Amino acid sequence: MSARIPAPSRPVSLAVVGAGPRGVGVLERLAANLDELWGPDRRTRDGGPSLVVHLIDPHPAGPGRIWRHDQSPLLKLNSMAADVTMFTDETSTIDGPVRPGPSLVEWAERVRGGSIRVPEDRLDDTLRAELRHLGPASFPTRRLQSLYLRWFYEEALAALGSGVAVREHRSRASAVTELPDGRRRVGLERGRALTVDLVLYSLGHTGADPQPEHARLIDFARRRELYYLPPAFTADADTRAIVPGQRVIVRGFGLAAVDLIVLLTEGRGGRFTTEAGRLRYEPSGREPRILIGSRRGVPYHSKIGSALAGEAPAGRFFTPAIAAGLADSRDTLDFAADVWPLIAQEMLWGYYRELATGHPERVRIGWPEFAARFEALDPRASIVATATATATATASPADATASAGGTRGRGFADPVFADAADEERVRRDAAELTALIERTVIDELDRLFLPQLDRPLDGVRDDGPDGAEELQHRVREYIERDLRLRTLPEHSATLGLFIALLTSLFALAEIVSSPTWTARSRVEDINGWWLGWFSFIASGPPAHRLEELLALSEAGVVRFLGAGLRVEADEEGGVFRASSANHAEVVTASALVDARLPDTSVARSDNALLRALLDAGAAVEEVAHDPAFRAPTGRLAVRPDDRRVLHADEPSGRSYAIGPYTNSPFVGAFSRPRTNAVAFRENDRVARALLQHLAELATAPAAEPTEPTEPTEPAEPAEPAEPAAPGIPPGAFTDRLWGEFAAHPR
Repeated sequence: MSARIPAPSRPVSLAVVGAGPRGVGVLERLAANLDELWGPDRRTRDGGPSLVVHLIDPHPAGPGRIWRHDQSPLLKLNSMAADVTMFTDETSTIDGPVRPGPSLVEWAERVRGGSIRVPEDRLDDTLRAELRHLGPASFPTRRLQSLYLRWFYEEALAALGSGVAVREHRSRASAVTELPDGRRRVGLERGRALTVDLVLYSLGHTGADPQPEHARLIDFARRRELYYLPPAFTADADTRAIVPGQRVIVRGFGLAAVDLIVLLTEGRGGRFTTEAGRLRYEPSGREPRILIGSRRGVPYHSKIGSALAGEAPAGRFFTPAIAAGLADSRDTLDFAADVWPLIAQEMLWGYYRELATGHPERVRIGWPEFAARFEALDPRASIVATATATATATASPADATASAGGTRGRGFADPVFADAADEERVRRDAAELTALIERTVIDELDRLFLPQLDRPLDGVRDDGPDGAEELQHRVREYIERDLRLRTLPEHSATLGLFIALLTSLFALAEIVSSPTWTARSRVEDINGWWLGWFSFIASGPPAHRLEELLALSEAGVVRFLGAGLRVEADEEGGVFRASSANHAEVVTASALVDARLPDTSVARSDNALLRALLDAGAAVEEVAHDPAFRAPTGRLAVRPDDRRVLHADEPSGRSYAIGPYTNSPFVGAFSRPRTNAVAFRENDRVARALLQHLAELATAPAAEPTEPTEPTEPAEPAEPAEPAAPGIPPGAFTDRLWGEFAAHPR
């Protein structure tokens, strides 16, 4: 629809439930598309606003809950300031108009220059200092991001104009019911209610009721008076019950674990100093003793700080065109068999191309020769090939499961073989790839093999009396090696690896909604191990967080447990027990933290509104099924073209939903500039669908209500300025997929 609507006789209304970055991102796209889809005259015939938008969130619109102002100033974004934007740009392939705006670092520059003003009551000394020193390669605090997001929201408000009224409700939506005339009644806290024409659910990340394992641990901890924290959002977790010196087993080594360690160490008064060029930790005495392990036993890879030195990267094996061709040419598309080998091949291609063209002194043959030999190999060889020292185990015949269809959930999927002869051929190619890499790459440090990249502690076992202590040295050496590979200019090949992985992600995003995927691919691959693998490689912590981890380990505050971590509740001893695959030591503790985000599950969501929608039959959980596999995905089913909520495979009329709890492609709330961000494409698509639907309702003959309904709630008064984080004195300070990725200085 492109015709502008005449001035309507009555206003129409939209409720946006959840006013974080995605919700206000749609608001900005509403403003951008108004002229085309609504027209310049945005008032009703009696002069009032023709469109009313209700933003419903207990937290301020813009930052929402995750990026709220009142949290620890120690918590930071996982992206550099130059890599965060809320604005579309010239790369955005959208139907609506592009409205450029400043990235986070550009916004900070304009604040410093005076062209953008931040109200004084939103600043403290720490935030002012952060604004003064923020540069492109800085990792901003979440509190600073809160200011940027609130400013973005206010810019979107101004762009809407006087004919659109926006009312911010600092409240939770408790229920949404359909009225006989099709409108929606949105119940709020304290008995209030709104009657609206359309609802957009933009709820962000939600928690989930405990799974059986976690429920058992909760019960055990309660009975034994222990501390247990199930998967949760670290910034929201209450860890006050963890006392100084208490042993705490931490299961998980991703970003949630990093945040937890920050809050339990520096957040309790410890401080980092530099001695002889090396970071040291000075304990406050209030820290617990942190015992940490995971499936891999090592932290996520550091963010990359190097710059490209070789030829400009270009996709070769898995581009958007190749991805589209796969989706169009197959009746069924299997991620492990059809897509993953191409992504693996693309990753090695990106890595070795940058190594050979950017650092020719580190290889024995030129890139053209290496590339020709590499291209001739089966793509699955990139998954199988490993260093000679560990090739014996890898080269052994695969088990029946791998031959029949690949194993999933190990870290990444094993290759899929048609038969024994096919497997033998691929393993020959893998051996040839190993030989090619080891003949070509001079320094062992520069040799990249995906199995070792995925599981660096596989095969490590020391049952001697010093096995656990040897592991401390081994993990510290691994972290130091990772920091060298990710930050030193001569190791920019890791940036080539990252770019290849990121461009593969973008190519996958173009076909992720294809109906040809096998059910198992959708549940166990795309929404399973793939996200974890991507995050491990490309969305780890800033380098300084790993430097801090090294200092904490050397100070004895953090102890590494290893890979293949096993945790059990010891009923007889009344403690938690943990052991790993790397040594024989068993540790006990009176506290256990599962340091990861809750699994996505709308059926088990702790959000009462989502649960009520499913219980009322107004929405359904997506179920992936084919003749070979059937399982729920845990996500709310929405229609691909406009994100309208589905009910029994049909749109449910006046409800729309976006966010990580839906079955639309997972995207970040904000994105890197000039990457044609998926989030902005989705925001624009949804905003245009909402405007078209609202325009149809505004011009349709008014239906007589079949029962009385509450009037629209009046606008609420502006909220006072947010206080500082609990426990932080006023004035003491001057101030996770796919949306946060590695970055390099500009």
